[in-house]
Amino acid sequence: MSSTVEGALEKAATTVRKVRPTWPVVLLALAGVILLLALLRVITGADDVASSGTVRAAIRAALPIGLAGLGGLWAERSGVVNIGLEGMMIMGTFGAGWAGYQWGMWAGVAFALLFGALAGGVHAIATVGFGVDHIVSGVAINVIALGAAQYLAGLAFTGHPGGGPTQSPQVTPMSTFDVPGVADAAHSIAEKNWFFVSDLAGIVNGLTSRLTVLTLIGVLLFVLTWWVLWRTTFGLRVRSVGESPAAAESLGVSVYRYKYIAVIISGALAGLAGAYLVQDSTVYREGQTGGRGYIGLAAMIFGNWRPGGLAAGSGLFGYTDALRLRSGGESVHALLLLLAVLLVVFGLALFRKNRRQALVSAGAAVLLVVLFLVTDEIAGDFTGMTPYLTTLLVLALFSQRLRMPKADGQVYRKGSAG
Repeated sequence: MSSTVEGALEKAATTVRKVRPTWPVVLLALAGVILLLALLRVITGADDVASSGTVRAAIRAALPIGLAGLGGLWAERSGVVNIGLEGMMIMGTFGAGWAGYQWGMWAGVAFALLFGALAGGVHAIATVGFGVDHIVSGVAINVIALGAAQYLAGLAFTGHPGGGPTQSPQVTPMSTFDVPGVADAAHSIAEKNWFFVSDLAGIVNGLTSRLTVLTLIGVLLFVLTWWVLWRTTFGLRVRSVGESPAAAESLGVSVYRYKYIAVIISGALAGLAGAYLVQDSTVYREGQTGGRGYIGLAAMIFGNWRPGGLAAGSGLFGYTDALRLRSGGESVHALLLLLAVLLVVFGLALFRKNRRQALVSAGAAVLLVVLFLVTDEIAGDFTGMTPYLTTLLVLALFSQRLRMPKADGQVYRKGSAG
């Protein structure tokens, strides 16, 4: 394809270009967040807010959500809404449990990818091939996948040691490893309890210790997705059919082919998210996904349909969930103060452009500070809601700054360009 046509595709796939933060700005922002966590630890005495254990737990909670969201990003960048991520994750958990206990976890990963891709293929046939409403197709896949997994689990696991209609036999877990030199050094510094330095070291230790190969693969998939979709001709064509399929078809792009490929990749990534859940718990269980497919979709929207933003959204949910699980009400109570500070910073950044939203942000910050001052600990009944409320709050504040692909969710018929 000539450079002229590629330029036209780039125009079809991209609207107004916005200034992207540079690496120095990103690193400075990360340093600011770590400084806030260090101050929060000193002020509240909640030592778990930046501990290595919390970081490891956050990664385990965030990665399946992020992988599901990554699947949604592939589908929606091609113009197909994928509400069926939850069902594709369910098929992935069953595939990982069924193959994992028989042939090992890597076989489980392979079958999770396969089963997720098959579910993605069904969604692609329904939405792209037959023009079924994307939401209807996704909901149908979620219902069918749940029923299929329950039926197949009863056939496959009943009668096996440790297995039954609701769970698989034990799956051999993947071995863990530490990054040589880095993890031990960070652990030593973290124990010294130095302000900021030890907090940074605790986070580094959490990121470099007790890792599995599947965790590294999951993180690398974010980088690979960014590179493929934004730095290759293939990715440009995928994005072009999500922005203006008629324009892409007029330039010779096979719209159906790229939509099919993207949605199948979407299903495979959701299946991989299911495999991660099985690998983490070493067993398949009914209801194991726990709505993470839907949360992944929310994290993708929070990330403005970009891998970096998606990683931040899933990380936010994973971090708040990790605090809840490790320390309960004490750390969640400290988190109120952190959220209040972040809301103030966000409100100041928006004050010139959108004063109403800035005032709403400031008002929410005041309420959080008042709640922090009048309570000593968050009740256990409410700590489970923290990750969801945090995600909802951030989505509400960022909603006006989001922009979905123009043709997302639209039914496209071949020949519409003419």
